[in-house]
Amino acid sequence: MFVDRVRIEVVAGDGGRGSGSFRREKYIPRGGPDGGDGGAGGSVILRAAAGIDSLAALAHRNQWRAGHGEPGGPANCHGRSAEDLVLQVPAGTIVTDEHTGLVLKDLASAGDWIVAALGGTGGFGNVHFKTSTNRAPRTTTPGGKGEARRLALELKVIADVGLVGLPNAGKSTLLSRLSRARPQIADYAFTTKSPMLGIVAVDRDRSFVLADLPGLIEGAHAGTGLGHEFLRHVERAGILVHVVEPAPIDGSDPVANHRTIRAELAAYDPVLATRPEITIVSKAELPTAAEVRDRLEAEVGRPVIAVSAVTGMGLDLLVRAVVRELDRPRDAAAKPQPPAAPQPAVPPQPAMQLEAPVDLEAPVEPDRP
Repeated sequence: MFVDRVRIEVVAGDGGRGSGSFRREKYIPRGGPDGGDGGAGGSVILRAAAGIDSLAALAHRNQWRAGHGEPGGPANCHGRSAEDLVLQVPAGTIVTDEHTGLVLKDLASAGDWIVAALGGTGGFGNVHFKTSTNRAPRTTTPGGKGEARRLALELKVIADVGLVGLPNAGKSTLLSRLSRARPQIADYAFTTKSPMLGIVAVDRDRSFVLADLPGLIEGAHAGTGLGHEFLRHVERAGILVHVVEPAPIDGSDPVANHRTIRAELAAYDPVLATRPEITIVSKAELPTAAEVRDRLEAEVGRPVIAVSAVTGMGLDLLVRAVVRELDRPRDAAAKPQPPAAPQPAVPPQPAMQLEAPVDLEAPVEPDRP
């Protein structure tokens, strides 16, 4: 089951109380205090891990608690600290504090982590309070309270390439041909209800992650057809592959459908309209595919690839086009830089004049003491 949103409460453990103990041994009068410190409470840590693609493991519990630290003991024995509770989440999880609405951390990559709730510190035993004037202190401190938070976890799928298009455009079939992913495929719309990821092997040392995103419809940016649930996953895709069906079941115009999806992406987030896009015509085995490809090339002003998941036509061209786009530099140096601020004009300085000409070949007299 794919789960991309959960709300949980995380509670860290309390620290253990310090011990109020005195040394009592035969032949050792006035042994003095020997109470040990309490152990620290366990923290709750969220860590992004590879191989996890859903928040389903956290959905079955509303509250996650770490253990408490143990109290200190006599003979300067410190209490045992509790182990931290580590919750594994998929990469791309955004952690938000529900009380303040602040984003605590974007766990974008595997290995990223955050201490969601910090465990309490252990209390001091009475040995800490011994002084020259107070040699038998009975003062101890309790352990610190562990933090508690209500968190909202939201998963935005991270992929190198995202397949977008209208429902039943052939995105799932294309994913199944390019990778080993096995999405649900049927001859009706909205068979894909959650993002599906697949790894496309280019060669022995190269691959990229391809995401089959659920189909969009007109009005998706306003929430029509669960548009927000689908569009937020597009934000993480570095490159978009726009899949256009040449012969839609409803008889609509494929070029107009392309404009509709582009408008929905721009209305949801203007940044998506500037995202690199590769346009393809699916189901190239159909008679109308060539005509639709020519019309789309005139519409977008760049080459359009015709592919067929049935015959394999154009799949190699598509993979090579994706690799070229992934290899294109997009660092800060490649972006146009704003013009530099004009510098104030510096008036020319007059040349320095010497009071008398200097003979550079004259011998230098030694300094006199």
